[in-house]
Amino acid sequence: MTKGAATHRSPSKPKLGQHFLASEAAALRIVEALGEVSQGTVLEIGPGRGAITELLAGRSRRLIAVELDRVLAAQLRMKFAAQPNVEVIEGDILKIELDTVFGPKPGSLRPGLTFTPEPAYVIGNLPYYITSDILLRLLEYHRYFSTLVIMVQKEVADRLAASPGSRDYGLLSATAQSYGRVEKLFTLPPGAFSPPPKVHSSVVRVTIKPRWESLRVTEADFIPFLKLSFGQKRKTLWNNLKTRYDKDVLRAALAQSSVKPTVRAEALPLEKAAALFRALKDGSC
Repeated sequence: MTKGAATHRSPSKPKLGQHFLASEAAALRIVEALGEVSQGTVLEIGPGRGAITELLAGRSRRLIAVELDRVLAAQLRMKFAAQPNVEVIEGDILKIELDTVFGPKPGSLRPGLTFTPEPAYVIGNLPYYITSDILLRLLEYHRYFSTLVIMVQKEVADRLAASPGSRDYGLLSATAQSYGRVEKLFTLPPGAFSPPPKVHSSVVRVTIKPRWESLRVTEADFIPFLKLSFGQKRKTLWNNLKTRYDKDVLRAALAQSSVKPTVRAEALPLEKAAALFRALKDGSC
């Protein structure tokens, strides 16, 4: 598992240094955070030199390692050539067709049957400048996954696990927490990597369990509502939402859901945000 360019490199960004996980104890701790995977499929993002891959190869039924770096991908294929349960894909995790990887194979379904995916596990280190992009893509395809164990910059981990009303709570927090339980597990110092980066990294576990039913909302409608609510961080909820909703409808919905017009989105628990959303939807019909 690497930190930086080995996971993803953007043409518009300068080349980032590759920071390889050097601590065996940390690698084991990260893998153990996935839980029991002996009968499951694991998707590893950015395996690098294979510190995590090596542990997972002997523990999982199937391991799919996605590596952007061509040289590292070739080295990994050679290293695990004798292990048929390990598949190395050279590519960008943001561009790989996850439906092709995890969806039904052509001709595998009988007419009239519905495909039910076997949820896989995800493990990986997400580069700081596209952490949100990768995480949001994984959440978009959450039907294929049961657990995500990801290493991110400590500040991002703080945001993911933040509680409503705290300084770090924002759109990323609300979105991730809509899809399941978010836990900040532990933090690794720069010395756990070679060469050491300039920042601390934290390991976060997301247990996929979408809350749409309990919140009485739909994913397709509620996620855009959250984006609108957090549209301008310094603006009140009223000022963000009035760009989309009629003022009389908005005023009535805020009153119905007991939300003050002057409150900001980061102060609202998901339950309150969902109540406001439902009131707005009923009022605008």
